[in-house]
Amino acid sequence: MSSTISSLFLLSFGDEPTEGFTEITLREENFELQKPYNIPLEKRYSFENGTHRLWVYADDKPHDPNSPTQPRTEIRIQGLDYSSGIWQFEGCAFVPNGTSGATILQIHGASHGATTIILRIYNGAMRYYSGQIFVTDLYDKWFKVNLIHNVDEGKVTVFIDGKQVFETKDQGHGDLHFKCGVYAAPANISYYMESRWKDIKIYKKVY
Repeated sequence: MSSTISSLFLLSFGDEPTEGFTEITLREENFELQKPYNIPLEKRYSFENGTHRLWVYADDKPHDPNSPTQPRTEIRIQGLDYSSGIWQFEGCAFVPNGTSGATILQIHGASHGATTIILRIYNGAMRYYSGQIFVTDLYDKWFKVNLIHNVDEGKVTVFIDGKQVFETKDQGHGDLHFKCGVYAAPANISYYMESRWKDIKIYKKVY
């Protein structure tokens, strides 16, 4: 794993993470909501004035009665799964003070493990899974996240507010898709977890 910023990589994407990408139009059917299976959606999700608010509790059930996973309320980008090329998620996120041990953005799918990358919030800092910290002081403010996956080169890059903050190798090819919201980590989590999202966009590099 390397967080070294590559000048060649920066040049290839220009000054803006989305430069050279084509935006894909998102429709309502592209937003699949996953929430604790025994609770009505409106008890864990709201959409008002363009903002998705998603929350979950540490003792909530998983999204499926047959799943052994941790509780979540997430938006799964549906209908845009990918296995090659260069794809990008962009969105503005807000995490209230107190939310900790929550995945707020991930690329699901990989040839090694279940995910390509997980971005978690612990005590206001963003981590790669439960490891390296690359941004701090994120509580109670809006910040823009750009997550780029170059499948062909096996590389994942994270931008916060337009600045590259992290880069790493991916976990191999797979049936890949983006998810955002709150998904409890295996340990060291707050009882209540919440994130808010707006201006969600998906881009693809078209040659």
